[in-house]
Amino acid sequence: MTVDDTGSGTGVDPAPDGEPGRDAHAESEENPLALRLEQLILGAERRYTPFQAARSAGVSMELASRFWRAMGFADIGQAKALTEADVLALRRLAGLVEAGLLSEAMAVQVARSTGQTTARLAEWQIDSFLEGLTEPPEPGMTRTEVTYPLVELLLPELEEFLVYVWRRQLAAATGRVVQAADDEEMVDRRLAVGFADLVGFTRLTRRMEEEELGELVEAFETTAADLVAAHGGRLIKTLGDEVLYAADDAGVAAEIALRLIETMANDATMPELRVGIAFGTVTTRMGDVFGTTVNLASRLTSIAPRDSVLVDGAFAEELTRTGDAPASESAAAEAAATAEKEGKEPPSYRFALQPMWQRPVRGLGVIEPWLLARREAASA
Repeated sequence: MTVDDTGSGTGVDPAPDGEPGRDAHAESEENPLALRLEQLILGAERRYTPFQAARSAGVSMELASRFWRAMGFADIGQAKALTEADVLALRRLAGLVEAGLLSEAMAVQVARSTGQTTARLAEWQIDSFLEGLTEPPEPGMTRTEVTYPLVELLLPELEEFLVYVWRRQLAAATGRVVQAADDEEMVDRRLAVGFADLVGFTRLTRRMEEEELGELVEAFETTAADLVAAHGGRLIKTLGDEVLYAADDAGVAAEIALRLIETMANDATMPELRVGIAFGTVTTRMGDVFGTTVNLASRLTSIAPRDSVLVDGAFAEELTRTGDAPASESAAAEAAATAEKEGKEPPSYRFALQPMWQRPVRGLGVIEPWLLARREAASA
């Protein structure tokens, strides 16, 4: 939906204000049902060219172009394809900048993060949801005859649900931020970061049919997302055969990792899994995480044994500090003996840590990974 800063789109002759360029011919050839669906979903008719929309919103064409590009909209040249909703969106973003609530760069980031997230959601809904629901219910009916009334029924329900989930997520994220110790911790925070990776996925792609492979990936992502959420972690992203998650608490991250291993091991249709976790400072941007801690977690995953969890030294220290794991089995035995002499309950550890051989890791130097497992007394 973008144009260049002069008001003309790539490969499109500029047109006088209010007059269509060459793109008007393409617009006239669009599928009538597609146009009706667009009007239903957007709730408004096409009225503006990009230049007219920018002028109506009271913003420069340059800024409008930056916002539209950030939202991921395609170049439409000078076609009259924008609506009142597009004008209102521009006004709102520009208004936040003018009021000093957001910098221009931050407003562009808001547009980009929202566009990327909702684009993926919309694609999934069409590919996995509407695609199946719009199968003709009766012989002789076309999908075209079913789609419009179905979208008309679903649209308000999906919209309300989207806003509900967004508000819930926003409340949770805001709560985490205000609990940060200082301003720096809001951006650069100490987190446990875990990668879970399906073993031998590349070989599977050669052997399995596309539909089977898609079902396996969906089952893996769904299982991982459910376990991460249920135990208090945050799913950062899925990469087909790999998921990235984070947790404020090392014990939560450890529990998620072991639950993932145990759940996948009990499913005969799933490949083996390996998990790597690191603990340390993480930079968060647009819902993603970056930094050495993330890179280390990824490297640990690549060297982890099948159906095992490897963690770094900082993560092992954090589990020991919080009392979730003993520093060693001898330390656990000594603590138990001391508690018995004093007539107290012995420490109850959830996890066990076993040091592994030091090894060089590309780009990160020499590390000493630890093998994470459940303590036998604490296993369910």
